[in-house]
Amino acid sequence: ASTDDVSMVGVGSEKEKLIVEAYIPSDPGPYPQDQPKQNSVRFTSTQVGAIVSGIQPGLTMVVGPPGTGKTDTAVQILNVLYHNCPSQRTLIITHSNQALNDLFEKIMQRDVPARYLLRLGQGEQELATDLDFSRQGRVNAMLVRRLELLSEVERLARSLQLPEDVGYTCETAGYFWLLHVYSRWEQFLAACAENQDKPTFVQDRFPFKEFFSNTPQPVLTGQSFEKDMRAAKGCFRHLKTMFQELEECRAFELLKSTVDRSNYLMTKQAKIVAMTCTHAALKRKDFLQVGFKYDNLLMEESAQILEIETFIPMLLQRQEDGYARLKRCILIGDHHQLPPVVKNMAFQKYSHMDQSLFTRFVRLGIPYIELNAQGRARPSIAGLYNWRYRDLGDLPYVKEEAIFHRATAGFSYDYQLVDVPDYHGRGETAPSPWFYQNEGEAEYIVSVYMYMRLLGYPANKISILTTYNGQKLLIRDVINRRCAPYDFIGPPNKVATVDKFQGQQNDFILLSLVRTRFVGHLRDVRRLVVAMSRARLGLYVFCRRSLFEQCYELQPTFQLLLQRPDHLALNLNEVTPFTYRHVEDTGPIKLVSGVEEMASIVNYKLNQVYQVRMMGHQFDPFSAYLGQVAPSTGAPEQNGLQNSTSWNHAMDTDMPAFSNGAHEDVPPESKSDDVPQLETLVNQDGDVQVESYPNGEMGQSVLADDKNVVAVERSSNEENKMEE
Repeated sequence: ASTDDVSMVGVGSEKEKLIVEAYIPSDPGPYPQDQPKQNSVRFTSTQVGAIVSGIQPGLTMVVGPPGTGKTDTAVQILNVLYHNCPSQRTLIITHSNQALNDLFEKIMQRDVPARYLLRLGQGEQELATDLDFSRQGRVNAMLVRRLELLSEVERLARSLQLPEDVGYTCETAGYFWLLHVYSRWEQFLAACAENQDKPTFVQDRFPFKEFFSNTPQPVLTGQSFEKDMRAAKGCFRHLKTMFQELEECRAFELLKSTVDRSNYLMTKQAKIVAMTCTHAALKRKDFLQVGFKYDNLLMEESAQILEIETFIPMLLQRQEDGYARLKRCILIGDHHQLPPVVKNMAFQKYSHMDQSLFTRFVRLGIPYIELNAQGRARPSIAGLYNWRYRDLGDLPYVKEEAIFHRATAGFSYDYQLVDVPDYHGRGETAPSPWFYQNEGEAEYIVSVYMYMRLLGYPANKISILTTYNGQKLLIRDVINRRCAPYDFIGPPNKVATVDKFQGQQNDFILLSLVRTRFVGHLRDVRRLVVAMSRARLGLYVFCRRSLFEQCYELQPTFQLLLQRPDHLALNLNEVTPFTYRHVEDTGPIKLVSGVEEMASIVNYKLNQVYQVRMMGHQFDPFSAYLGQVAPSTGAPEQNGLQNSTSWNHAMDTDMPAFSNGAHEDVPPESKSDDVPQLETLVNQDGDVQVESYPNGEMGQSVLADDKNVVAVERSSNEENKMEE
C-alpha cells in the first residue's frame, strides 16, 4: 500500500509541475511613434484598489482628499478600460472646464491614440496642446491623417514594384492589403517555419525590407533567427496598424457633409468622449437624436454636481431592447470639500438641494474607497486640513524630496496666520450688500506679493485667494495700481475666490479672509478645507485673529496656526528665492508690525533695485515704470539709457539682478522711517533726478496709500503735463 501511495504522489507531483519563463513583450514596431507611452505614476495600494474596483461592472465610489491623485486614478481607470475593452466607449463628465482639461491633458500623455479622444463643449480651446480635440478639429485631423497614410501605401506599393494607384482611396488600399501585403506575409511565415536553423533567412527573405529601409536603426541584423523574427513581426504590426487606421478613415471619405462626419466621429469613432455636466444637460436631446452610445461613465468632481446633473449623463442614450447599455459608473469626488452652488436659499436650506448624489450615497453607507496619501503639500501644511479625514497620510515623495525640506526663502515659517488690525480706522466694509472688502488685508497681501517678486519668486508660482468676490476685485485694483508700473513685478498667477480655485493648486498661496465682525460663510468647514489645501510650499493667511480664533467649527486649524506668531515673520538676510535653510529652522526673525511697515520694507527693496539700475550707467534707471524711454541730449545719459539689456534679461528670468553688496543692510527693526525714500523724476530733457524724502513721509508708503502715490507710479505723459 505504501509503494502505491508513493507512486500516486509521484503522479500527482508530475501533474502539478509549473513552468515559469520570462515574458518578453512583442516588438511594437521599428519607428519611434510605434513605441507605447509609459506610465510614470507609481500608485499606492489604495489607488490600485480603486483602479481594480473601477474596471469592475457596477458602481464604484472613490473619495479623494486634496492632493491624493484623484485625477491620476481616474486616468488609469480609463487607460485600463481602453486596453482591456477596446470595443467599449467611455463618457467623462466633470463639473468645471478646468477639471475636465486637467483630466484630458493627462489622458493624452497615456497610451491612448489621439484619434479616439473627443472633447465637447466650450472649454476645448483652453487645452494646453497644439492638437484640436473638438469635433471639427478631430474630423480635420482624420482627413489629414488619411492623406498621410495613403502616401505611405503608395510608398509600400513602390517598394513591392506594384502600381501606385492602390493608394487612391481607403477602399483600394484595403484591397491592396488583402491581395498583396497579407498574402506575402503568410507566404513568408510558411517559409520561415521550415528554415528556423538559418540565422540570415529572415533578413534575406523578408518581403517588406525595402519599405523599412528608412528606420532610425537597422531592423534586421542577420545575427539570430529569433531576434530577426521578432523584429519582422514588429514591422508587420506597424503595417497592420496603418491599414486599420485607413479602414477607420474610410467613413470620413464616404461621408461628404461636415455634420455627418462630426456625428459619425461622436457616435462611432471616438472611444473616450469628455464634456461638462452642463453641456450634457444642454445637448441631451441632440445626443439622443444622433444615437449616441456609451458603456462606461466616469464622473470627476461628483461631490460638486447637483443630483439632477448627476442623473442626466446617465441618460444620454436610448435603451436597447429594454435594457440599459451602461455597464460601469465611477463617481470620484470629496464630500468634505465644497458642495454644488445653489443660490436660492429656500432650495438650499429647506430642500437640501446643495447635497450631491455622491454625498447622499456616502451618508447612506454605500461602500466607497478613500484615498489616504497626499502628495501635494508639505506635511506641516497638510496638518492644517488632514484632521478632517479618517486616515490621511503623506506620500514618501513629500517626505524625501529636497524642495519640501527647504524653507520658504525670505520667510521664517512655511505657513502663518497674520493678524491684520484696522487700516485707517476701518476693518471690513460692504459698499453694497454681500460685497465685502477689507482694504488693510488687500494692501498687506499685495505688499507681501511685491516682496516675494523682488526676492525673485516667479509670478506664476504665487496665487492670491479670498473668500469674497468684493475682496477679489479690490485686490485686483490694488495690484493694478501698485504692481503694473513695474515691469519686473507684474500680476500674480491668479487672483480668485476660494470657491473658484477648488481643484487647482500653486506653490505659494496668500489668503485673505476679509471679515472682522462676523465669521461669515467660512464657518462652513468644507470651505476652510479647500482654502487650506491649495498651497504646496507656503501658505500665509491674513485675517482678524480675535474673530476667527473664537469660531468653534474652525478650532483644529486655527489652533495650529496660532502656535506661531500672529505677526508676519520675515528673514531679511535672504535676498534670493533659493535657500539651503531647513524648513524647521526659522533663522533671524523680523516681525512685521503691520501694513505700513511691510510697505516700507518693499519700498526699501525697490530703492535698492533703482540704485542698481543707476550704478555705472549700466542700467536704465526708469524704463521699468515709464512706458517709453525719454529722449536724451547728453552723451553720458544716452550711453546709460541704451545699456539696459542686462537688467531686462534679468527680469526675463523672473529674478531681479542684484549686484554684489546691493543688499548691504536690512531696514532697522524698530524704525522703518530710517529707510531712505528715493523718487526718480524725469524732466523734459531726459535728465534723471533723484530726490530723497524726509523721514516724516516714510510712514505713509509710496506703495501703500492712494493719496501718496508719487511720480514713480505716474506715466510719462502725466509727468510732462505736471512739469509744463
